[in-house]
Amino acid sequence: MFKPHEIYYEKSVEDYELGKELLEKYKDVPKKTIESHNNIEEMRQKENKEFLKMKTNLIIGVRKTHKYQENHKVSDYLVPYTSSGCTASCMYCYLVCNYNKCAYLRLFVNREQMLEKMIKTAEKSDRNLTFEIGSNSDLVLENTITNNLVWTIENFKNTSKGKLTFPTKFDMVEPLLDLDHKGKVIARVSVNSEDIINNVEFGTSRLKGRIEAINKLKEAGYEVGILIAPVIFVNDWKEKYLELIKRLQHELSEKVKRDVFFEIIFMTYSYVHTKINEEAFPTGDNLYNKELMTGRGRGKYWYKENLRKEGEIFFRENMKKYFPNNEILYIV
Repeated sequence: MFKPHEIYYEKSVEDYELGKELLEKYKDVPKKTIESHNNIEEMRQKENKEFLKMKTNLIIGVRKTHKYQENHKVSDYLVPYTSSGCTASCMYCYLVCNYNKCAYLRLFVNREQMLEKMIKTAEKSDRNLTFEIGSNSDLVLENTITNNLVWTIENFKNTSKGKLTFPTKFDMVEPLLDLDHKGKVIARVSVNSEDIINNVEFGTSRLKGRIEAINKLKEAGYEVGILIAPVIFVNDWKEKYLELIKRLQHELSEKVKRDVFFEIIFMTYSYVHTKINEEAFPTGDNLYNKELMTGRGRGKYWYKENLRKEGEIFFRENMKKYFPNNEILYIV
């Protein structure tokens, strides 16, 4: 259970029920008031080697940005929701966008406002929309602190239209299993090679727990998907990912294998990751490989096209062999 080392909070959170609950829950934790959750000068000034220590802080504020972003994968819209950032420390995390601005977990207490907009958008639409509520954080992890995911499912289930979806790298799904979600939730669990989870995805659930969580969610009636993400082309990547695919085929329940879908995503990396990881994880794996990667926009890298093509062929062939009846929504 996460207990913050220190809390930074906007004074206005005291006007919200959840804000009061969190301040009371952590009444013994040292606190500082801030003007904005989005600009904490004290945090910005810290050195990269303090990255992991910053992850032990908790920021509580009011979300002011509510603009939806169109999406054309599992969801119709990416929705800014109740949290941003995470307590885990995956070395490739795309949320670590600007050195010390996005490293830590930020909780937003105006959940009623955000949910109300989502429900109104769903019910006004002429089609059944799906909302991605976990693109900025891991809501299964967040739920252990706020109970927001349970609260959201319970308050969304009676809408006339619409679905929710979220991805997770965590296995703490028990609070979700007895909910009457009415089939309105698509739960997606991210998996990876066990070596990569152990050596790169620090602070997340192990592969065994994630697979068990998939089976439990399906048994509880949720629609489930699996992300193989991010695919990292280490030296023996074909052996590692074939082992993963075989393990999924062996350990997933028959009920899951009947209709689970897959998303496969190749890793992107950045100059910011390189500089932080060199100091925060001095003995960690170096994920940047100049022989395999090429520039993709300012300060960002992704794998070269020939390797991406080889990876796509590998996954399509092996997924067809071991999961012949399951759809790959996309490989990117």
